[in-house]
Amino acid sequence: MSQTPTPGSRLRSLLAQDGLIAAPGVFDGLSAHLVARTGFGAAYLSGAGVAVAGFGLPDIGLLTATEMTERARIVATALDGIPLIADADTGYGAPINVARTVREYEKAGVAALHLEDQAVPKKCGHLPDKELISAGEFTDKLDAALQARTDDDLVIIARTDARGPLGIAEAIERAGRYAAAGADVIFVEAPQSIEEIEKIAASIHGVPLLINMVQGGLTPDIAPDALAGLGYRIAIHPGALLAPYVLHGLEALGRLGGTMPEVIPGPQGLFELVGLREWSAIGERHRHDTKDGASWA
Repeated sequence: MSQTPTPGSRLRSLLAQDGLIAAPGVFDGLSAHLVARTGFGAAYLSGAGVAVAGFGLPDIGLLTATEMTERARIVATALDGIPLIADADTGYGAPINVARTVREYEKAGVAALHLEDQAVPKKCGHLPDKELISAGEFTDKLDAALQARTDDDLVIIARTDARGPLGIAEAIERAGRYAAAGADVIFVEAPQSIEEIEKIAASIHGVPLLINMVQGGLTPDIAPDALAGLGYRIAIHPGALLAPYVLHGLEALGRLGGTMPEVIPGPQGLFELVGLREWSAIGERHRHDTKDGASWA
């Protein structure tokens, strides 16, 4: 008797085929149903999308593992078998917390999750002033994630945010370390030119590559065929539904007589609509000059 495919095995089947997997960002049941109804083979649970649309918060590390896990469960159910790639931020703590995060995400029905090497509190990858933990600390977290999964097909994605604070060379060096440590997919966040996108692809071998296409973000837009030609296997589009939702929502409210706020382009403008300045001010009031294990931009 054949076994029912798991979410992870479905995604691995897609990775075994040719071409680029496009995963639009989802953040609630409706967005998940829209992706399913339009024939996409995968979806991406955007941490920024869940923060903004689900909780009215900027993507600066304010959500908890419980909140993200519950949203993953809702979205995975609505997708009804379409593989869900989920944002798991830093894993929400030390390696022991990462292990629990992986188990809870797996029970929620995700096909894959990505963990990043930012310090807590993390920030959206396309905002400035990110802090990192050491590569060694992150490989400990990655090992905990790999050991914690009960389905070996669950895809563990290692993300490095080193490009912003430490440069592209360090980002590629970290990506290579994470691939050697057993990550199933590598995700170098926020390359800032086509040349950097090409350099990442030329430097990382033997493991699938994921790229984050953020509207108005730091990474230039590049055609799917070009990405596939370079060797990228997954392109996530976190703002594909959220950005039009916000823009058309403001237009609709304007037609009803609402006063339009000034919105700067890109992720920062989106987050300012949900209190980025206010929350950042709280963080600055309690910020210490040094932080163990963090690399400052």
